[in-house]
Amino acid sequence: MESISTSLQGIVQVRAIDRASEQTIHACTRIESEVLWDSLPALRIDPAILAQNRVVTINRSTAARTPFDMMRTKILQTLRQNNWTSVAITSPAPSCGKTFLALNLAFSLADQKDCRTLLVDVDLRRPQIGERLGVTGSPPFENFLNGKSDINEIFLRHDSNLAVGVNGQPVQFSAETLQSPETTRVLRELRQRMNPDVILYDMSSMLATDDVIAFLPNVDCVILVAAAERTTLAEVDSCEQYLSEKSNVLGVVLNNCRHHRGY
Repeated sequence: MESISTSLQGIVQVRAIDRASEQTIHACTRIESEVLWDSLPALRIDPAILAQNRVVTINRSTAARTPFDMMRTKILQTLRQNNWTSVAITSPAPSCGKTFLALNLAFSLADQKDCRTLLVDVDLRRPQIGERLGVTGSPPFENFLNGKSDINEIFLRHDSNLAVGVNGQPVQFSAETLQSPETTRVLRELRQRMNPDVILYDMSSMLATDDVIAFLPNVDCVILVAAAERTTLAEVDSCEQYLSEKSNVLGVVLNNCRHHRGY
């Protein structure tokens, strides 16, 4: 009986040590994340360029941001309910407004101060985030995905809770990069080191290349953006069916509507 009691005491001590070690690891990870966020270069914003590119959520007083704020809140609730983090934003064809949506969602999320957001430009063939923000001279994002550049060489910080990964150079054979094991490893490390609540991936369009198909295993869910009077119903059906089979579809956003009924 005495030996059993001694064994139980030993097990309790080991578990206590494990809990203490786990708490220490979490504390160290949290501190590393804080240091990393603080080390990111600042994103210099030109309000005129943002206005020209219709990034309306940078302005807290405009009513034009209301649809994006509503979408932000619904997305946050869904992510938290499912313990998800990453959202891909794509479209059936180019010029449907996916980058416009990604930017407005990102700045709307930035106003949620208890939420840290990453906006990542993985439209490697036709990167748009940098141009829409007026950022020039960024290094190739492919170098980051290949493990050749660190986070603070690629990401720029807005306020304390939004970091933007800008791609400074198009990539011709991007699908090979997007589905490589090294890209999966780099993105996993990005989540661990930055500890974001939301990651928005601005993707390429679906029907033009295989980039979205290649990258889907790296995301929790997808938003599909269609353009009014341009995207056909057949295109939306085709993309939505494929996405629903391979991932979780948060919804389809209709952009470029001419008729608006607001408050």
